[in-house]
Amino acid sequence: METISIRFDEDFVQELEEVMKENRYATKTEFIREAVRDKIHELEKRKALLRLEQAYGAGAKKGRKITDEDVHRAGKEAVKEIAKELGVELD
Repeated sequence: METISIRFDEDFVQELEEVMKENRYATKTEFIREAVRDKIHELEKRKALLRLEQAYGAGAKKGRKITDEDVHRAGKEAVKEIAKELGVELD
């Protein structure tokens, strides 16, 4: 495991400690790790939604009407791509 040092302003640390107490986090490390994981997942979701939007928009630009089936198919393809990038096998 690699150690990373971070510096925060005192005001921010006080706010962080208040939120930690309210949510029963034992350590700053635990809180920060979870926050970073959550941010990574949020960015991955945003990336998948952007892919869906691009797939949806591509059809609309060609002048064809996009159906719910098209959106569903684009969603399935986005999930497959993300799973492949993450090394997850889907059934």
